[in-house]
Order: sequence, then C-alpha cells, then structure tokens
Amino acid sequence: MLAAPTGQCRAARNPGVLHCGGGSGLNADMSGGAVRAADLCVVGLGPTGRALAHRAMRAGLRVIAIDPRPERLWPPTYSCWVDELPEWLPPSAIGARIEAPTVWTKTEHRIPRPYCVLSKQGLYDALSLDDAEVIAARATRVDAHEVELADGRVLRADTVFDTRGLPALGQRRAASAHGIFVDAETAAPMVGEGEGLLLDWRPENGAGQDAPPSFLYAVPIGDGTVIFEETSLGLRGGMPQHVLRERTLNRLAAHGIRLTGTEPSEAAHYPLDQPPPKKGVARAIPFGSRGGMMHPCTGYSVADSLALVDTAVTALTEGRDPVEALWPWRARLVYWMRMRGLWGLGRLTTDQSIAMFEAFFTESARGQRALLTAHDDYAALGAVLFNTVAHTWPFRWRYDLVGWTNRNRWVGYDFTRPREPMITEVD
Repeated sequence: MLAAPTGQCRAARNPGVLHCGGGSGLNADMSGGAVRAADLCVVGLGPTGRALAHRAMRAGLRVIAIDPRPERLWPPTYSCWVDELPEWLPPSAIGARIEAPTVWTKTEHRIPRPYCVLSKQGLYDALSLDDAEVIAARATRVDAHEVELADGRVLRADTVFDTRGLPALGQRRAASAHGIFVDAETAAPMVGEGEGLLLDWRPENGAGQDAPPSFLYAVPIGDGTVIFEETSLGLRGGMPQHVLRERTLNRLAAHGIRLTGTEPSEAAHYPLDQPPPKKGVARAIPFGSRGGMMHPCTGYSVADSLALVDTAVTALTEGRDPVEALWPWRARLVYWMRMRGLWGLGRLTTDQSIAMFEAFFTESARGQRALLTAHDDYAALGAVLFNTVAHTWPFRWRYDLVGWTNRNRWVGYDFTRPREPMITEVD
C-alpha cells in the first residue's frame, strides 16, 4: 500500500519524525518540528517536478511539493517535437508551432515533423497543484522517505522524487548555449513567420577550423520574438558564454541583422551525461534531467520527462518500483548508445560535424526519431548510429567519430587566446 489507513500514525525510527497515513496536509509536532505525511513528496518544481506532482494529485495520491520559489515561472526556453507531448497536456501549453523546421548542414533539410516552443505560462497553468500541499522552502537533505528543510522541519512520504535538476557541471561533457531574443520583424531575414532553424551549421559564426564547433538554433517563442542561440554540444566543461555570444552576433551580422544591445538574453550550461538511477537503491528517486532523462546527444529533457510522468505515477499507484518501470533494459540500452554518440560529438571538428549531421539527416524518419526522441527503440537507434558513421565522408573522419583517433581533441582548449574583434551590436 502507498499509505497507512486514514488517521493512523506510527513512530519513525528517527527522533522527532512522525509518519501519518491519510488526510491531506496532516501535521504532527514533535521535538519542535512540524512534520507532514503524504504518499509522494516531490522536491523541485521545474516543469518536470510540477508535472509529476500534478499527475500524481490527479491520480488521487496525497502529494507534498517543495521548492524555494514555487510560484516563479521557469527562466529557460523549452522546446520539443509536438508528437512527444502527452495527450493530457492542453494546447495552451504550446507557445509557437513550426510545421517543418529547417536543418542546414552541407545542404538544407526540411524536417516534416511539427516542432514547438512551449509557453511557460501556459505550461505552468496546465500543471495546477490545487490539491497538493506546496511548501516554499529549500531542502537540505533528500532521502528515500524523508526530506529535511532548511528551517529544520522533516517531512515524510512513502516515496520521494528528486526533481531539482542537474548537479554542478565541472569538467563533464556539456551543453552550452547563449541566446538573444530579437523582435520578429528584425529577425525576419533569417527566421520568418512559422519558420525555425533547429541546427544551422552554415559557416557564418566566425569560428576557425582550429576552434571547437558550434551551431545556431533559432525559433520563434510565441511572444513576438525569436531566440537566436549559438549552441555547443559535448565539450568537456562546455564553451564559455562570451564565445557563444560573439558567434551569435557574427551570424546575425552575416544576414544584415544589427542589434541595439538592449535585447534580453539567456544562458545555458549543463552536463549531458547524468545517468539513469540504479534499481534497488534505497534513496530518493531522481527524475527528469536529474534522473537520466537529459538526452546526451541533444540536451533536451522536458518532453521525455513529461511523457514519462504517468509511467511513474502508475507504478506508484500499483505498488511497483518506479525505477524499473521508467528504465527497462531497452531504455537503458538506448541511453548507453546515445552516450557513445555524445562522446563522438565532443571530439569532432566543424567540418566533421557538418558531414556527420548531413549523413544523419538523410536517414529514415524512424531512424531520426530513434536518436532524437524515442525512449526505448534500441534496434532503430543501433541501425541509425551505424549508418551515420558508415555514410560520414571522408572515410578517415569515421575514426574520430568512433574514438579511434583524436579522442581528446578539444580537452584543455584555451578559449582566452586572442580572437578577431567582436562585431558591435550597434549600427
């Protein structure tokens, strides 16, 4: 069972903690600490944590949700393929839709698969927590059945999910991006209405062949602006923001776009190699990007996490292990293969990256989906990885892709060495 019968309480092993089953928002006061009990405690209310708490609440579970600022809209911009979103999410969660986004490698590719940018307000409103107990506090200890808050309170639940996002980056393989929000009229020479650039590898960012590669991502947000975001994937420790910003401005200038210098911007810098949780470990269950759902090759995590929320909730309501439900062997094999793709990305030059993506985007729709989004299609993923390597040309570049040569090409690269003057943002 997920909880003790209503009104029954039992003493916990830790002093000052009482575990009560039944009744939303039950409180016990022991040793000066207010203790609440629930079926589920969710620590961290980003989109993933909020969705998990919301769906668990809708399934009838008693939910406690903890976040230092639960009312705050999330700063990052979230995007995904439309078909990744769960059916229970309303259309209002989508801020902008692109029917056939563009990829530039050696040639232009139109991807016949609708893509969207999520509306932060629409998504937040769709994930209401009206019947959950939301606590504005910081968690200092998160265990399998207990959460200790900064004010000393200890909360107990039958299951605790840790959805606080990713730990510190250090020198792990990273996604780094710098985005500038430009009004749609100014952005029109590069991104028109209903258009979007998923990966733009055209040689317009000013980086030389002896520098680590990066590409442009540019999509409408749905509020009258377009984000232009230079992105690096797979480098150990990531690429500095000042380098990414300079490359973004160079791309805009190549299309005659000059900025005022007052445009808002956003920065992203996070690890891509956070592994899935192990089965049978007595600890809080990491979920979302913290729990292996960060795609190692793309840096996307929100859509996969949203799609798997009901899998976790169903496992809880049926008394099964959520980790086993979320991570069957097929999904773990897919993650393992994607990690090999991440290692390959992090050692390629710009020309090699372009050749590799050119090969990938000529693969079948199923193969592309197996790499980009499918959680457990290991057969198609294995085939598309093999074919991508086999079709990358010249032949010798395949050795770099699989790690036989230049395994540590960009490790220790000095981003502070002299560069060409930065293009000004003002006419």
